[in-house]
Amino acid sequence: MRLEDIMRKRVVTVSTATTIGEALSLLRGNRIRHLPVLEDGKLVGIVSDRDLRDALPSSLLTHEDDSQVLHKTVSEIMTRRVITAHPLDFIEDAAKTVYEYKVGSLPVLDGGRLVGIVTESDILNCLVEMFGVHKPSSHLEVEVEDRAGSLAEVSQVFREAGVNVCSVIVTPGSAPQKKILVFRVQTIDPRPLLDLLTAKGFSVCGPAEGGMRP
Repeated sequence: MRLEDIMRKRVVTVSTATTIGEALSLLRGNRIRHLPVLEDGKLVGIVSDRDLRDALPSSLLTHEDDSQVLHKTVSEIMTRRVITAHPLDFIEDAAKTVYEYKVGSLPVLDGGRLVGIVTESDILNCLVEMFGVHKPSSHLEVEVEDRAGSLAEVSQVFREAGVNVCSVIVTPGSAPQKKILVFRVQTIDPRPLLDLLTAKGFSVCGPAEGGMRP
């Protein structure tokens, strides 16, 4: 899945001349946390709810210049080095970018033009659906040899058992020549499937019986 499938195409933006008070009202009114900053149609920065909170005076202390803060422009507090994405980027690549740069959103640019925005919440919701966690299912881990055909062999057992696979992830195994296939299977009780896999010689490494849950 690509970002163009999940990005928000209606993007609320501000200009460098927008005041902190105006930006705050836009965030609250639209229930959003990030405002891309445009100048002559070009992305020049981004301001977040955290930036605004840090700039606002404390409600516990009063200063002579408190009211002036709200009239300052967002250009004084915005982040100018903006991490962006492209509409054709894959969801997992966007997740990696958010993880590496520790940002809360990615403005989406196409040919230098802002066409959307995707937040860490959007990406998380998408990954949950991709992994099938939002549906009644069970978690299952099988350690196999790191060779071509291992996944197909385990999948054949699922086919024999009549169990549908919602998603599969590959992670490193207990040794360099091993890998773990992490399945989300569409069954609430995976015990018959576990028994069948074990009977066919597969190494089932999770979950333990006490840890099985939908």
